[in-house]
Amino acid sequence: MKKIVFLTGTRADFGKIKSLITILEDQDDFEVFVFVTGMHLQETYGYTLIEIQRCHFKNVSTFENHTHETTMDLTLAKTIEGLSSYCKEVSPDLIVVHGDRVETLAGAIVGSLNNILVAHIEGGELSGTVDELIRHSVSKLSHIHFVSNADAAKRLLQMGEVQESIFTIGSPDVDVMFSDTLPELAVAKSYYQIDFDVFAIVMFHPVTTEIDQMEQHAIQFVTALLEDTHNYLVVYPNNDLGSRLVLSAYEQLKGNSRFRIIPSLRFEYFLTLLKNAQFIIGNSSAGIREAPYYGVPIINIGTRQQNRVVDAAIINIDYNKESIVKALRSIKTNKIKHVNPDFGIGNSAHLFLDSLKKNDIWNLNHQKQFRDFNDK
Repeated sequence: MKKIVFLTGTRADFGKIKSLITILEDQDDFEVFVFVTGMHLQETYGYTLIEIQRCHFKNVSTFENHTHETTMDLTLAKTIEGLSSYCKEVSPDLIVVHGDRVETLAGAIVGSLNNILVAHIEGGELSGTVDELIRHSVSKLSHIHFVSNADAAKRLLQMGEVQESIFTIGSPDVDVMFSDTLPELAVAKSYYQIDFDVFAIVMFHPVTTEIDQMEQHAIQFVTALLEDTHNYLVVYPNNDLGSRLVLSAYEQLKGNSRFRIIPSLRFEYFLTLLKNAQFIIGNSSAGIREAPYYGVPIINIGTRQQNRVVDAAIINIDYNKESIVKALRSIKTNKIKHVNPDFGIGNSAHLFLDSLKKNDIWNLNHQKQFRDFNDK
């Protein structure tokens, strides 16, 4: 029996790996462990450990990696320490990490330095911030790559990763998006006490590499929202450096009947609300990944999703208040026809399982090999 540890630090990455954990839980050949840390354990961001506990996974462990300094390097160091101790107890055959968070990097470091196979979900993708540096670093520390599409696979090959370590499975969140388990809109609105008949969604995260401008960016954004007339469901940002600046700006929205502010949303409930939203505005990857699948209009602000924005229907603007106001006045709130995103068809979990059931994947060399790119 193979022991597999999944690491999750945020509501976002858990939404991506939930279907992968679930499908392995039902297999006799695998014993699954879930290492929960990061935002999941912070009251400010909704204490989303509760959502993981509701899944009733067999082996769930928690580790508090939050530091008073809240700097990413110290969070990385503390997560490495906690996960290393945990892996010495469990002795996993594989550590599965997702995306581009500091917790993800910690998982890859612990695995690679302890001779444990590391599988990276959604490597080879592009973004416009420090996240991209982390994502590519994780790829170089990982032995197995489960990618969303052929473009991501090609980038990993360009980075010197070997073909036999790359498996194209699509984006696992699409499995959930088109499943039959999403709640009805009325249920989601009741659960989160949303009284609007129509509404848009706000998701605005700090950009670490723009920390000196982040307070002004957040103020400009909030001022534009206050000058607008739409109803908004506002979801808290992630806990990256600068999140307090965004939350401070959101104080201006409190008490305004057009805004319902929520620290976090259950992933399935979020998808139902997104599917029925007039549009989404901010800089979340949800506007790049999930919204286009549902035909929801998108206003993408700033640089956080730079190089990832490929859908022709996405309105890309800068942080200036006038630019945001102009976009809000022109946004069409009906469903749109868009370029079909190439992130799979909703069978990622099954492709993931099929890959793990093949002996080849377990026989990959723990000693990473670099393959020179041959362009002849």
